[in-house]
Amino acid sequence: MYLDVADLRTFYDLPLGRLLRSLVGGRIRALWPSLKGQSMLGVGYAGPFLRPYLDEAERCVAAMPGPQGVVAWPRERDNAAVLVDEAHLPFSDALFERALVVHALDLSGDPAAMLREVWRVLAPGGRVIVVVPNRRGLWSQSETSPFGYGRPYSRGQIQGLLKTCQFDVTANEEALFLPPTRARMVLRSARTWEAAGRRLWPAFAGLLLVEAEKRIYRGLPVEEGPRVLRVLRPVFIPEGAATGLRPAGPEPSRLTVSTGTPPVRRPDSTATTAR
Repeated sequence: MYLDVADLRTFYDLPLGRLLRSLVGGRIRALWPSLKGQSMLGVGYAGPFLRPYLDEAERCVAAMPGPQGVVAWPRERDNAAVLVDEAHLPFSDALFERALVVHALDLSGDPAAMLREVWRVLAPGGRVIVVVPNRRGLWSQSETSPFGYGRPYSRGQIQGLLKTCQFDVTANEEALFLPPTRARMVLRSARTWEAAGRRLWPAFAGLLLVEAEKRIYRGLPVEEGPRVLRVLRPVFIPEGAATGLRPAGPEPSRLTVSTGTPPVRRPDSTATTAR
């Protein structure tokens, strides 16, 4: 279930929201140092993290899902925000070189459909960064921020979802190692928490940032001859285990081999020929 866009905008105007914008944006910037001349799409509520690229990217568009709502973005320039259906983005194929997905996959009812649309609008070789709450982290269990209201992911889960949607994972980052609190003393030492957490307990970061590249399938040459359908065996089924199912396909039938000579019909020995 999506959060209201007005609540999200209010949060990022608060001191804690501004801090998260800086900490998470720094990790995004580490993955994408420059996007000069490239077009960028934000899905969900990505405006706070798109802002650093406004002056260098060719185009920045913030696509906000219908259940969330939409607000004008950016405030100081012409509007670049649009209300969209997450499963049917109103953009042509291969339009963007980069996509940033924030406050989207963890709140969507069909994250796979959203990622398939992101794949469609990305150019060949285009890249996406998804930001999701870490299942092991404290931020997914706290209502201090919007990251505590959606579906958290483990690293394996988010990478598996990306691979299912035809993406190849290229990089991983973490963010938010400080405790989820509004205490000023903790917020003042946020940089220290981030540096220590990245070295000492990276598995317990509050957020996972995964970069992936759009995978393009190539057609294979068609070989002549009969088609052979193969069924893959799951890894979790050990070899030799009985499944209780009969193999698919028609049962073998008995074949009669003919030698080419018609069969000779013999008279019945019990029949009588007398009239």
